[in-house]
Amino acid sequence: MEKRKIKRYGVNKTRTIALNFMAIILIGACLLTLPVSSRDGQWTDFMTALFTATSASCVTGLVLVDTFSHWSLFGQILILVMIQIGGLGTIAIRILLATFLRRNITLKARNLLQESINSLQIGGIVRLIRQALKGTILFEAAGAFVMAFYFVPRLGWQRGIYYSIFHAISAFCNAGFDLMGYQGEYVSFVSAVDHPLINIPIMALIILGGLGFIVWVDVWRHKFRFRKFQFHTKLVLTTTAVLVVGGAAVFYLFEADASMAGLSLNGKVYASFFASVTARTAGFNTVDTALMSEGGKLFNIVLMFIGGSPGSTAGGIKTTSIAVIFFYMIAYLRGKQGAEVFGRRISDDTVRKAVTVFVLNLFLALGAVLIINGVEKLPMLDLMFEAFSAIGTVGMTTGLTRDLGTVGRVLIIALMFLGRVGSMSFAFSFYERKPVPKIQLPEVEVPVG
Repeated sequence: MEKRKIKRYGVNKTRTIALNFMAIILIGACLLTLPVSSRDGQWTDFMTALFTATSASCVTGLVLVDTFSHWSLFGQILILVMIQIGGLGTIAIRILLATFLRRNITLKARNLLQESINSLQIGGIVRLIRQALKGTILFEAAGAFVMAFYFVPRLGWQRGIYYSIFHAISAFCNAGFDLMGYQGEYVSFVSAVDHPLINIPIMALIILGGLGFIVWVDVWRHKFRFRKFQFHTKLVLTTTAVLVVGGAAVFYLFEADASMAGLSLNGKVYASFFASVTARTAGFNTVDTALMSEGGKLFNIVLMFIGGSPGSTAGGIKTTSIAVIFFYMIAYLRGKQGAEVFGRRISDDTVRKAVTVFVLNLFLALGAVLIINGVEKLPMLDLMFEAFSAIGTVGMTTGLTRDLGTVGRVLIIALMFLGRVGSMSFAFSFYERKPVPKIQLPEVEVPVG
């Protein structure tokens, strides 16, 4: 009997998280269909509402309709609430509510919270999420304060403050939803390509949201002394820095005479860094993505696939996964047994998990691309951009989203959901993780490479 309970709980832990996200999505979709949610007071078709609710709850940013032009104030606030819940995680929100109401947090709830934020230990998990909430409020408030100096002079106090708050939450949660449609539909922040009051706070919020709760606490606890950081924190910070700076350099190389043509040197530098940061799951843009060179689009796909870090508001296969695979590959080529980084050896199980996530997400995205292309005959590179943007919960688009048919929209919804819940975790929710048997089949060598 006890064994059966353990088995059932082990299988259902990730499934519970997935079901929570499904519930938020369906409730949000139903509310978005209502006339009160649309600007013109008309009913919104369920597919558009479901697509938007999934994109908001999974903090993606892909849309079928312009957020400013189509949705009323009620609809926009509803989207913002789903973004905030999706960014922090449904389990974390429930724990915070239970804490606020002074209810006891059960062991089962702590286990679910540990799973939802990818923490390696259950001890201090509730304290961690409380600190994460404080950090979230602080970062979003600071970002909104800075952006208010941009929006208030242009839109007035009331609307300017609202826009500042909306974009601060959307940026920190790596959601990519914007209200810049008042300048023209789907323009994002193209008009502010070289404005520091938009570029700097949004990039800072995206990076902070994408680092993860565990990293914040570790950095704060050790007062920015790198040597004392946990291995996870060192790996995340190093990989993030390399991707941001290296990504900016590559984008400048590819796009200086393409999508960034006509910009000043200052504008090109801002645009390059913004593209590098936002590509890893935020979804905003300051240059027209459709005008990107093929090399720029392909590199964008790579960054979208990598995404942010574990336990963060970002999606993708995660910075740690790509770092583990890279260091293991280098170690193997050098003839070493296992990857060694920062004076530690990465476990073989960690390598297997990283490779599994990499391959599974790659197959899901490419499988969706092939199916959509076969049914709807859309450009392959743009379809790849869309699919990888969805599974990485990025939200960047070349404009193809609105051209998708029913099959394409359903598959993109599925990719957004799997990208947020975690494709490997979702697959595990249907199968029992069996212990390694004492007696195994004989090993066999297979020629590879």
